[in-house]
Amino acid sequence: MSNSLEYQADPSTARRIAANQDQFEEHRGLGVSIITFKVTPKDHDGTFIIENTFHERGGPPRHMHYDQDEWFYAVNGTFLLEVGREVFTLEPGDSILAPRKVPHVWAYTGGAVGRILITFMPAGKMESFFREVTKANAMPPQNPELWRAHGMELLGPPLEV
Repeated sequence: MSNSLEYQADPSTARRIAANQDQFEEHRGLGVSIITFKVTPKDHDGTFIIENTFHERGGPPRHMHYDQDEWFYAVNGTFLLEVGREVFTLEPGDSILAPRKVPHVWAYTGGAVGRILITFMPAGKMESFFREVTKANAMPPQNPELWRAHGMELLGPPLEV
């Protein structure tokens, strides 16, 4: 497997990322889950895809992206999402798009292991956000300045599940 510098230098190279593996072979914990970077862009205009694997219930606080659409695809387990004023339950194979500038919040609601693919279009500062918040191995802190610095607005607490 080539290293991240080689990938960044030649993004046209096909790359296979194995199940449960991170593109850069790094570990990123969020307390109740682990995220793996599956696709990282060469710049902020590209697409950023992560896989979030949950071993406990939970999710991030309610927030809004100024410049990113966020697409969710449930792989394993059940997820509850609120996008705007609508509430959705995602089962494996279901997906939903949370458009930019629309408040949303989501959580894994339980079962053995939950897995969800999340795509940010365009990537913006999401890669740097996840690199920063996973340093503490906890869900992203409810620090408005941190969220704003990465192109988002923190709007409320996580869902209670």
